Amino acid sequence: MGEWIQKVQDGVQQGTDFFKEAWQELKKVHWPSRKETYAATLVVIVVVVLISIFLALVDLGLTKAIQAIID
Repeated sequence: MGEWIQKVQDGVQQGTDFFKEAWQELKKVHWPSRKETYAATLVVIVVVVLISIFLALVDLGLTKAIQAIID
């Protein structure tokens, strides 16, 4: 019975140590400002739109090419 209690205590201690260390690491993180977040989001949206347009044009071109070959 004593061994089981010791294992539980060790597990609780390890869990506590983990969360303390995780909290210390989170304090070191550079969190982006609202302005930086908006700028990064805008870049992602623009890139996604541009890639979508490019892929749509490639798809349209390949579709027309295949139709021309088949007909």
